[in-house]
Amino acid sequence: MSTQEAENPVARQPASDIAKVPFGRLVRVELRKMYDTRAGMWLLIAIGVITLAAVALFLFFAPEAELTFNNFVGVTATPQAFLLPVLGILVVTSEWSQRTGLISFTLEPVRGRILWAKVVAVMLLGLVAVVLLLGFAALGNALGTSIQGGDGIWTFGAEGTRDVAILQLTGILSGLAFGMILLNSAAAIVLSFVLPTAFGIFFGIVTSLADAAPWIDLGTAQRPLFEHTMQGEDWAHLLVTGLWWVIIPLGVGAYRVLRSEVK
Repeated sequence: MSTQEAENPVARQPASDIAKVPFGRLVRVELRKMYDTRAGMWLLIAIGVITLAAVALFLFFAPEAELTFNNFVGVTATPQAFLLPVLGILVVTSEWSQRTGLISFTLEPVRGRILWAKVVAVMLLGLVAVVLLLGFAALGNALGTSIQGGDGIWTFGAEGTRDVAILQLTGILSGLAFGMILLNSAAAIVLSFVLPTAFGIFFGIVTSLADAAPWIDLGTAQRPLFEHTMQGEDWAHLLVTGLWWVIIPLGVGAYRVLRSEVK
């Protein structure tokens, strides 16, 4: 009995020599995931439609003296503040609910790179949202001046833009953190609304903890951002509450994604 030997054995390439998927490509894929699913597409459409509807309602029903660029920014930022965190949640949970995570983690086995790509993608989306809300606000202010005879004040400045950007990025990153921790869309969406609301109600009722609220409750710490009156201690409040509500949850969520079994 004889055995055959391969005349030209195929040399296997070491895994370390295989080129990694470029990080920019991972970010582009994560951005595409935000709109190429039904949930993501309709959520983006809803954000645009509700924002325009809010501008139209404020334009025709607000007093003329209130038709300023700053007020229009507040109107356009409100629906985004509610819906952008949901989009951040779906960036993670859609892969686990639709079972596409197996494909993602097979094509890119280093899960940490995918998580960083998700973080960069949602931050880019948050910045795009800031640009769009400023554009909608400018359109509303221009129409308010020409149609409704509004004051048309354009005072806003770099500080206002900075504050709005911080609010939007904090919201969408917080949603991403909730999504990574729970890995379930419904649970993460409910908890992302209920938990901050519960803390706000608690500190609103228990007035004896008013001094501690800015160090614990993110909504309380963010109030100066809405009023564009951030001072030294306000930044400390924001950093500490951002640690509780964004940084630590992101770390916990990343640990769970890295350790969870993909089915």
